[in-house]
Amino acid sequence: MPDKPVLQDISLYAQPGQKIAFVGATGAGKTTITNLINRFYEIDRGQICYDGIEIGQIKKADLRRSLGIVLQDVNLFTGTVMENLRYGNPDASDEVCIQAAKLANAHNFIMMLPDGYQTVLQGDGGGLSQGQRQLISIARAAVTDPPVMILDEATSSIDTRTEALVQSGMDRLMEGRTVFVIAHRLSTIMNSDVIMVLDHGRIIERGTHESLLEKKGVYYHLYTGAFELE
Repeated sequence: MPDKPVLQDISLYAQPGQKIAFVGATGAGKTTITNLINRFYEIDRGQICYDGIEIGQIKKADLRRSLGIVLQDVNLFTGTVMENLRYGNPDASDEVCIQAAKLANAHNFIMMLPDGYQTVLQGDGGGLSQGQRQLISIARAAVTDPPVMILDEATSSIDTRTEALVQSGMDRLMEGRTVFVIAHRLSTIMNSDVIMVLDHGRIIERGTHESLLEKKGVYYHLYTGAFELE
């Protein structure tokens, strides 16, 4: 509803190379923040600046080229694995795509497909498991080599072994980049530079994992299992 703000009094700053994590229950505003960063929605009030430039003055195509996004729901299209990997960077060589797949831990399972990288994925990659689709999504983001990443790191429907591969791939993808993470499992964000706890569109706590535990507030109760996230 246009007359009901989703986010209120939100103020945050990310230095180059920092990992910023958003924590909170469904509807707290985590996804809204990331959707504003990539201009899926426009802001009503306030300001979002990217390298000092107001985000509304940056062409959406240019903005999104500099953002890598790995979402909970992976969108693949009918075409070869290689074409899917190249989606965000059509000029990428086969070698660059293969290196990205190796970084994302996707190379081994791709090589086991009937035609390897030339295997045609039908529809939305229906023949692949959720974990395999997620690995391709991470590799696709690595092919674009963006300075900024947005990760929705939900892995609830992935088996434990694949989850470890996905997590390792995401960790490698995040190295040296500015990263915004929507956190579903707190164990994956303990090394974040800043953790922001959201509730009903407001930041109610912010700090490192250690400083938030010391506060013994909402994050502490989430981490110790006294509260549930969802």
